[in-house]
Amino acid sequence: MEVEMKLDRWGYEVSTCSDACIFAINSYYDQVLNYGRKRSVILEAPKSDPQCVLGNIFAAHFLCSADPSRAPAFIDAAKSRLEHASLYEKAVFEALMYFISPDRDDDLAVEMHSKLLHNFPRDLVSLKRAQVLCFYMGRPDLSLELVEQLCHVYQYECRFKEAVEFMNNCAQSWGSLSSFMYTHNWWHVALCYLEAQAPMERIRDIYDKCIWKELERSDAMVAEVCLNAAGLLLRIYIRGAHDIYKDRLNNLANCVTDQALWFLEWHLDIFILWVLSCIGEFNKAEDLLKGLKSRVSKMSKKKQQIMQKGLSLAEALYRYGKGEYKEALELFGHDFDSIDYKIIGASDEQLDVFTEVHISLLLETGEASKAMQAIEKQLKKREGAPFLWSLLEKASSMLGREEAASYGEKARELEAAYFT
Repeated sequence: MEVEMKLDRWGYEVSTCSDACIFAINSYYDQVLNYGRKRSVILEAPKSDPQCVLGNIFAAHFLCSADPSRAPAFIDAAKSRLEHASLYEKAVFEALMYFISPDRDDDLAVEMHSKLLHNFPRDLVSLKRAQVLCFYMGRPDLSLELVEQLCHVYQYECRFKEAVEFMNNCAQSWGSLSSFMYTHNWWHVALCYLEAQAPMERIRDIYDKCIWKELERSDAMVAEVCLNAAGLLLRIYIRGAHDIYKDRLNNLANCVTDQALWFLEWHLDIFILWVLSCIGEFNKAEDLLKGLKSRVSKMSKKKQQIMQKGLSLAEALYRYGKGEYKEALELFGHDFDSIDYKIIGASDEQLDVFTEVHISLLLETGEASKAMQAIEKQLKKREGAPFLWSLLEKASSMLGREEAASYGEKARELEAAYFT
């Protein structure tokens, strides 16, 4: 027999035919997220539908602290219908059953919630439950990892609006974070706007008010701020927003000419090379590049082989900043894959900018066919990114293909679906 399903607030399936049951579950979500006094509203869910797995397990969880003697009956009710439950309900049931077990291992409970959130990232109540547990464990680092994980999932799946809403809801808790994590979180928000091709003013405001402004704090770590600032400005540069990046790039260059910021980490050094060459500080950029080569030459042979990719990427960004596109492309190679460059100490999201540079170089040097291959490879992973469709339109136009117009239309449709 097919079980009727309705969608909860997050858009996940719940095995019930009762609107009143769903209303009670959604009301419970609101109470939990807003620290409300009426979390007992969840008891209305099993009253409306005694067979609803999600309603019963939430009621059991609530009663474990409010009236423990009543909890087992709701657990049994949830178990009895588990085979008819949705995948989401089963995941919540598993996580909550362990969460309320008397011999719970807190680390494992967090791990199970992390798994749940990976598969169902819109579930902010499970996120909050996990964050509260991390708080009582004295592990704010785990809590932050959960936030980062969710943002990465949203962003990778091109759910930019949800990502921005989620991060904005979390932003009040960022004040005590390190300069890197504070500006990195805002970098994520700005990147969502940028990838959705939202009005550039939104990205500018985040850069000015939430990333660069961090340097006004007396305890700011300049290198950490510059890393996120440069990573964002490079993406803006690729998109050709000259009025946004020009003055800001000069201000950033004034910071990174300070050699105290050099050789701290490869990721930052590569960005500094681009910044310096982009504003015409070629001698300083060459000094930095020579310094990197010298450091690699003193490594073991094995480490030298590993870091050769880092050196090639560093020189490629230096050439790119100078406008020497053919030379830069030779250093990238035609079959560039950013995943091979994790040795510079960057995440997948941070490495994506180098894929964008590579595609930009292919287009600038007339390699439109190769560019299309690279763009289509990215679209297989992230077909909801309008910028990629815009690049595909450009490459197709260069090749004189009729489908170019449809690619442009696809880009505009996606843009309209996000922030306009």
